[in-house]
Amino acid sequence: MAKRKQYDMKTPGTRELVDEIVHGTFVKEGTLLAFPTCFPGSSAPIRADESRITALDATFDGGVYGGTSGRATHLFVGMFHGVTGAVLDLGTVEGGTHCPAVCCGEKNFVAGVNGEKGGRLVGRNLQPLPFDLIQEWGFDRKPFDEMGAIGGGEPIVHMAADPQRKFAVGASSGHLFVVDLEEKEVETVGELGGCGQIGVDAEGRFLGMDEGDALWAFDRGTGKLERKSIQLPSATWDGVELRWARDPGDGTLYTADGGGRMFSYRPDSGWSDSLGQAPLAPVGPLAVTFDGRLFGFCGEEMARLFTLDEEGVRQLGGAASVFERRRYGYSFGAAVVGRDGEIIFGEEDELGHLWLYFPKIAPRQ
Repeated sequence: MAKRKQYDMKTPGTRELVDEIVHGTFVKEGTLLAFPTCFPGSSAPIRADESRITALDATFDGGVYGGTSGRATHLFVGMFHGVTGAVLDLGTVEGGTHCPAVCCGEKNFVAGVNGEKGGRLVGRNLQPLPFDLIQEWGFDRKPFDEMGAIGGGEPIVHMAADPQRKFAVGASSGHLFVVDLEEKEVETVGELGGCGQIGVDAEGRFLGMDEGDALWAFDRGTGKLERKSIQLPSATWDGVELRWARDPGDGTLYTADGGGRMFSYRPDSGWSDSLGQAPLAPVGPLAVTFDGRLFGFCGEEMARLFTLDEEGVRQLGGAASVFERRRYGYSFGAAVVGRDGEIIFGEEDELGHLWLYFPKIAPRQ
């Protein structure tokens, strides 16, 4: 099991925090469903020490692709539409122990994988998604296409696809690169030390953490990389590995500082004032559903689900699923919005599950 955080009860406020975590409510708004990494009743899930889900992305037709970390890296696809309800393990990546990013195109997907020999990119065509798995079923597990290393094997930090799913921009520990998702070809843009996730703003520029509490910005159209292009708002950014969530409607970006304060960014108006404080820090995976509401997890080891909506930041409780088997979630590594607006969280823990969250729909006034 993942190591749980030990709390010092002598520290002011710790007893109240632990009491709230242990005795507080679980998932008091909306519904969470924990889904194993298999076809329940027909196949076995990814083994416990290889199943920490650290990367997710979704296709236009509702496929959810992801990668795991642990003793070995698995790449998989989740199918939750039609008469499916299955996760297909596409196989392990030789030598891989950590998957920081998966990006889906229209026909292919590309994953960044790190291991003892460094980082590299692998790809494969998308798995055709069936509608009906009631009768006998079978899938081909084709070998992954080796796409090479960046900077001689530098660890891959993150990648993000453009909204049209034509290409992805990624960062290694020393370089910025572009991946053509159609041809599975890689182009190195220049030297740049990756840190945290990459976001895509409303104008299609790719943003990432730079030196001096600032963001670098890369425009694929012009090929121009601007260092220290956007200054971060006044907050706690030292040592923060940024997490981003993009509103699929208007492109607004959301992130949080080291203390859990939430901010939004738009190229036309810049940074917002603080939008509220997450219940715990650090802030983990985030996603914005189709109606503009943000959902995410915060806190280490015993994460809490929260939302940012018109009422501000609100805690929604701990992760618990009561369907078929009761399961509690403590640590989460990735999030993506599904085809119908549901949010899928990847559990970064032993025997990790995909957690499908269906937000509450407010009654008409």
